[in-house]
Order: sequence, then C-alpha cells, then structure tokens
Amino acid sequence: MRVAVLSDIHANLAALDAVLASVGTVDAVWHLGDVVGYGAQPNEVVERLDAAGAIGVRGNHDAAAIGGAEIELFNPDARTALEWTREAISERTLGWLAALPERLVTEDILLVHGSPRAPIWEYVTGPVPARAGIDALSRLGASICLHGHTHVPVVFADAGGLVDALEPDDGWTYRYAGHPALLNPGSVGQPRDGDPRASYCLLDTDRAEATWHRVAYDIASTQARMAAVGMPTFLIRRLEVGV
Repeated sequence: MRVAVLSDIHANLAALDAVLASVGTVDAVWHLGDVVGYGAQPNEVVERLDAAGAIGVRGNHDAAAIGGAEIELFNPDARTALEWTREAISERTLGWLAALPERLVTEDILLVHGSPRAPIWEYVTGPVPARAGIDALSRLGASICLHGHTHVPVVFADAGGLVDALEPDDGWTYRYAGHPALLNPGSVGQPRDGDPRASYCLLDTDRAEATWHRVAYDIASTQARMAAVGMPTFLIRRLEVGV
C-alpha cells in the first residue's frame, strides 16, 4: 500500500494542495495532527483532507481550536492565531476535528502527533524521549510510529539500546522493516528545519519503506491570506525561511 503521510498542515491550503499534487495517486492519506492553527484557511484544509479520505489524529492546535484548555499553554502569537481559528471554523470543521483520536494504530503502525507516550504534547527532539517512545511501541501494538509536532523531518531508530538520529534529505528512503523507529515527515504548512518547502513522506507498506519529499508552494499567497485576517507578523514572515 502506498500512503501519503502529512503532518502540521496548519491551515495552509496552498502548501497542502502542492503536496497533494506532488503525491499523485496513493492508496491512503494519513495525517498526524495540527491540521489547523497559524494559517488562514482551516475550513478549506479540512474539506480537502476529508475529500481525500484522510485519516489521522489530533494535534495540540486542533485540541485548542475546538475549545480545549490547551490554548492556555500557547505563546502569545500562537494563541492569537488560535483565538481567530475558534471564531473562523465552521460547525462541520469543528465536528471533524473533535472526532480525531489521540492515537491510531493501522497496518501495525502507530500514528500520533507528539509521541507514543504523550500523543498530543511531547516533543521528540532527541534520544531520551525517542528511546522512551520506541520502548512504548510494543505495548501500544505497533512496530513503528509516525509522529509530527516538531516540524522537522527526522528518523529516530533503535540501535541496540541506543538511538540513531537520521536527517532525511529530499528523496531519501528509509527501510524500517524489523527496526523499531519513530518517523517524522516534517511539516506541510510550516517547516522549521531551515527549508521553507513543504515536507512530507510517502510510505510503501509492502516494502516497509518511507521516502521523504520537499515541494515548493506559493508562500506569498499564504502570507497574504494570513495578513488579511490579522495574523501576527512573526507567523507570516517565518514561512519565508522555514524556521
């Protein structure tokens, strides 16, 4: 099965459309949360994912957008964006986001936003949380985990008790068969690894392979839409540099 794995779209429709065009025909679309927040087109992004038959999990921005107390934990710019999002989302979008689970296991693969042990909030940024996440996989009925949240494409792989951290380049393929690992596809809508192009990965479950890809999109149009609804300047400008 060929699967498009997307994370952290953040209401950036131009980036999502560029990714879906790049992906082409797939058997499934999986998303790893933070569908909304930051960007100016939450309803349109949810409509696009729904039309693609996407399945996935809830992120911290999604939880806050539907009224969760999580909004109290955000920095001022992110909170401003989420307060706007709460006012802008339709009832249909609200219901779609509310129905997202915190964890999902499919094809022996765990989908979360943050980490296996803290699915919404934990950032897996190094070997310590990665080791804990890898150790939790078997208890959760999965061999590998797909996660987002950090907006940085990375693989944390089991290495005999240690953890290898691998940084995927555009077109790089990782063969995960028999190797417990955490795979982060990077962010579609707001990359933070210094590359402003949208990031995603394609999974081939028959070959047990994941391949990372980058695709350019119309950043200026996204910025214009954000400015038009009064999003904070920092959130708008950071898209240009991918930080």
